[in-house]
Amino acid sequence: MGKPTGFLEQPREEPPYRPVEERVNDWRDVYADVPVETVRKQASRCMDCGIPFCNQGCPLGNLIPEWNDLIYRDLWREALDALLKTNNFPEFTGTICPAPCESACVLAINDDPVTIKMSEWNIIKRAWDEGWMVPNPPTRRTGKRVAVIGSGPAGLAAADQLNKAGHYVTVFERSQRPGGLLTFGIPDFKLEKPVVERRLKLMEDEGVIFRCGVGVGVDVAMVEIERNFDAVVLALGSTKPRDLPIPGRELVGIHYAMDFLTAQNEVIYGDLPEGKPHIDVRDKHVVIIGGGDTASDCLGTANRQGARSVTVLDYNLKPGESRPVMNPWPEWPMTYSESSSFKEGGQRKFAVLTKEFLGDGEGHLRAMRLCEVDWEFGPDGRKTRMFEREDSSFEIPADHVFLAIGYLHPEKRGPISEWGLEIDRRGNVKTDATYRTSREGVFAAGDCRRGQSLVVWAIAEGRKAARACDLHLMGESDLRG
Repeated sequence: MGKPTGFLEQPREEPPYRPVEERVNDWRDVYADVPVETVRKQASRCMDCGIPFCNQGCPLGNLIPEWNDLIYRDLWREALDALLKTNNFPEFTGTICPAPCESACVLAINDDPVTIKMSEWNIIKRAWDEGWMVPNPPTRRTGKRVAVIGSGPAGLAAADQLNKAGHYVTVFERSQRPGGLLTFGIPDFKLEKPVVERRLKLMEDEGVIFRCGVGVGVDVAMVEIERNFDAVVLALGSTKPRDLPIPGRELVGIHYAMDFLTAQNEVIYGDLPEGKPHIDVRDKHVVIIGGGDTASDCLGTANRQGARSVTVLDYNLKPGESRPVMNPWPEWPMTYSESSSFKEGGQRKFAVLTKEFLGDGEGHLRAMRLCEVDWEFGPDGRKTRMFEREDSSFEIPADHVFLAIGYLHPEKRGPISEWGLEIDRRGNVKTDATYRTSREGVFAAGDCRRGQSLVVWAIAEGRKAARACDLHLMGESDLRG
């Protein structure tokens, strides 16, 4: 490591947020830039551990101690080379990944972890600023053609890797723009869209073909895919939202969270489809059900639209400030935390359950009936049963409710049903250990295979599926999984 005493001398310093009163009035990145010397000092905290558990915490196996050392020594181009060995899109993981690598940092055992995510973002940001990110198309082509269905992070990673291997890659995307959730599901204040667009442009310049507005199995027949391509990688995502079938669910004003987020991104792009409603919550009482990243994104979006009030409901107990006994390091810490959106305003209620949506007599939502809940825990500290507290029912006003309670599985229409692919007990595409589906030459990766997960897992799965596909086509592969 560049500085053996760095972790003793430098406290953790996170990237600063722009002032709340400024950022809630625009859709730009919530973070301010970090001076390069601050990044170098933070990188000096990396201890180059004998066993770097950060590598294990990261699904991509990023070479974190190596590039932290290179940053500290001001060798940024070399740091970029080390970063790109394992990660196709560090500008995505450096912004929207929750950084499981940091929770696995050895320093986190008894101190604040290294700012790994900040290092990652600043490496790739400098690379783009310095003009190092230029097209590097393959020097030879294999003649093999691969269809990648879905252009989220898993599909993009698979396409990027297979293109590097020399195959002709076509990515099919049913939306009008590529990028999947990166483009339509994640607000600009977390991931500015020019960051996505420049990466997509680079992939195009390297030979990847994007066909947007094309639903495979709908706009393009499966027989055409089989006739024109030697292999297929499915990266369909997990897009069937979990519903909340309780009394009043039919009332106007109750939406799936992704409908809200997608419409807002389309408005910012200026291409909201004709006839599609824009869910505008200005001066309205907004309630968000769910406690994860999607709920946080809805909160930030509602605040920027000018909601009158925003309340986020979570039926779990409020986490503590320290790890529970059954959640040891280096696991992801089940502790209380606040995203940038929670720092911008709004109420957060824990241990509450939605019992009923209440209407105004004309079919529109006006309020919600909730109750408080408690949990029983087993000997291992894990939750075993939820029960309602007696006489704890209460109402809150609600003009719009957003369901941010997760996704069940991929939609079956299209490749899954047309090809009769085997699915697992959770409704996801079933594969073997090499990402092969039940159909010869068809592979699957990302949320459609593993279920709803993190962007870093999607990229990792796309890379592994690409290697398996390359092996299938060529009998050998130089790709890293």
